[in-house]
Amino acid sequence: MIKRIPVFAALAVLVPAAAGAAEGQVNVYSARHYDTDQALYDDFTVATGIKVNLIEGDADQLIERIKAEGRNSPADILITVDAGRLHRAEEAGILAPVNSDVLDAKIPGHLRDPEGYWFGLSQRLRGIVYAKDRVDPAEITSYAVLADPAWRGRICVRSSTNIYNQSLVGAMIAAQGVEATEAWAQGLVDNLARQPQGADTDQIKAVAAGECDLAVVNHYYLVRLMKSDKPEEKAVADAVGIVFPDQDGRGTHANISGAGVIATAPDKENAIAFLEYLTTERAQEYFTLGNYEFPAVEGAKTDPILQQWGEIKTDKINASTYGENNAEAVMLMDRVGWK
Repeated sequence: MIKRIPVFAALAVLVPAAAGAAEGQVNVYSARHYDTDQALYDDFTVATGIKVNLIEGDADQLIERIKAEGRNSPADILITVDAGRLHRAEEAGILAPVNSDVLDAKIPGHLRDPEGYWFGLSQRLRGIVYAKDRVDPAEITSYAVLADPAWRGRICVRSSTNIYNQSLVGAMIAAQGVEATEAWAQGLVDNLARQPQGADTDQIKAVAAGECDLAVVNHYYLVRLMKSDKPEEKAVADAVGIVFPDQDGRGTHANISGAGVIATAPDKENAIAFLEYLTTERAQEYFTLGNYEFPAVEGAKTDPILQQWGEIKTDKINASTYGENNAEAVMLMDRVGWK
């Protein structure tokens, strides 16, 4: 069973374990907040006998917490919902490289750190949602078209503080350089229908409401609306479609949800066993059937809606570049006025 501990109470409960870690447990600090993940952890316990102590929080908060706890940290695993923060954790020196034939065999090279500090477990595609009654999807085959003046006043997007947008820009910098990416970002900003605001779901709702015609979002936010029991949310989903850009080029930008083993992990063997379990077919199904993410492991079962979308070409640039280029991406976005 999972022992769920509020993030602010967790330290007092878990510190004794750091001094003399009991066998049969793993302490997971997670920035994922999905109910289906709990069932996944329960399955791991049933399969291995290893109890999962779960602490949830914002990724940056958890990284700072582990740094502050230092050598006394009870953390064995850090899970985040993007590659950028995994890179921050690596740069902060709180992750340890892992040598695992299982992980190396199952996780494609572009979805894991080249030196084994972290591993992608699921993929999050950054697509373009469009209004079905106002837009021909054939017009939006690439991210590049978002900078075309034809879309002036017609695009919605989240703030530049959002890590998903920062990682998209970071990937573009790696692929085409700072100058070309800045020109693209300036064109995008010039085409905005409103100041960046809200989360990805808010961008989709804005398209459905006619506030804009296009929005840049992670794919699973749309699937959630499509699967919703609320008529008003299903109506939003029915009013829009989604394009996965650059199918004739590099492929659609894919971020990851992933994890790494903490350098001071008191239960390192259990931590590696936990990571390896997350690559099993059953575990991968939890990611795709629970939150509609694409699996990281080839051949894993996906949600029927994802299957209907068919084969999608994704950008194979290594996800580590998102974090490596993050500082440059943030400065670039600031220069073009992406608020």
